[in-house]
Amino acid sequence: MTITMARKKKRKTYILVLDGDDPERELEFELDFQLSLSAAERYEMMDRLVNDGLEFIQRNGYKNTPAILARS
Repeated sequence: MTITMARKKKRKTYILVLDGDDPERELEFELDFQLSLSAAERYEMMDRLVNDGLEFIQRNGYKNTPAILARS
């Protein structure tokens, strides 16, 4: 009888630390991070974000945008 154990993939943590607001450096950091991932990892991340958003909507209830009605 053999026992196999799945290994968890080690993930690196990327943190950008800036003294002030710098949109160009933030964009450069985000692009570098996304390019460091494989296509499968990017899709996995996107799928996780979509699922989290759907869970949030279900948990908090979906609110319809109020409509403007014209009275005559």
